[in-house]
Amino acid sequence: MGRLALNASAFIAFVYILTPLVFVTWLSFYRQEIPSYPPSGYSLRWYGEGLRNDRFIDAFVLSVQVGAFATLIGLAVALPAALGLNRLRFRGHGAVGNMLLMPLIVPGIVLGFALYVFQVEVEIATGLPLLGSFGGLVFGHALLVIPWTVRLITASLAGFDRTLEEAAQNLGAARFTTFRRITMPAILPGIVAGALFGFVSSFGNLEMSLFLVGPGQTTLPIAILQYLQWRIDPSIAAVSVLQILVITAAMLVTDRFVKISRVV
Repeated sequence: MGRLALNASAFIAFVYILTPLVFVTWLSFYRQEIPSYPPSGYSLRWYGEGLRNDRFIDAFVLSVQVGAFATLIGLAVALPAALGLNRLRFRGHGAVGNMLLMPLIVPGIVLGFALYVFQVEVEIATGLPLLGSFGGLVFGHALLVIPWTVRLITASLAGFDRTLEEAAQNLGAARFTTFRRITMPAILPGIVAGALFGFVSSFGNLEMSLFLVGPGQTTLPIAILQYLQWRIDPSIAAVSVLQILVITAAMLVTDRFVKISRVV
């Protein structure tokens, strides 16, 4: 009975999560411009409309650029941080670990407002054109990447046998060579999984981006929100389905080379 109850609960949870995706996908194939039920027919017209919309294309490119740069910055910070948390014991160890995971805990709207105020104060104090800039947007999104990469790299390091490093160093390998040839391949699934989930969280972020985008800058989630303020048609559903397909393809390709299930 317990196993049956667990399977039933899992089934209900999956249905609850996947039902909106099913309806959004169904809506994207409607023929009529105004969504209504039952549909008058089905068409691929709205996918073409979404791909021909320059605003969506520009927003998609910006989201990819911001996500890529934020992921690189997040990896540069998270990799040494995860190594330090795993191998060093110092006063405030737990506080540092909790601080690195804080962006996952703080509500996005609060984090976005805090970063906006921070950038305003920095611009006033230094004169740097930070507010509304591409760099300021990337800086904010890097905070979304760091917790994922730290958490997943730390999980990979937890199962790593350090005697392999000691054996390599006993055979004459330098520290950097040991890290590159022994440690890095062992924790690669955690690095790739952290980068992937960090990029996805950046790519789909709305709350923080609303505070940090400048004139002429629109990420894809913001472009979809602005479009919905004036029109409601299946092209939004089509763009959303394409966004889901891009993220799904990235996860499948990544899992083909690095088994994400090892660390997630």
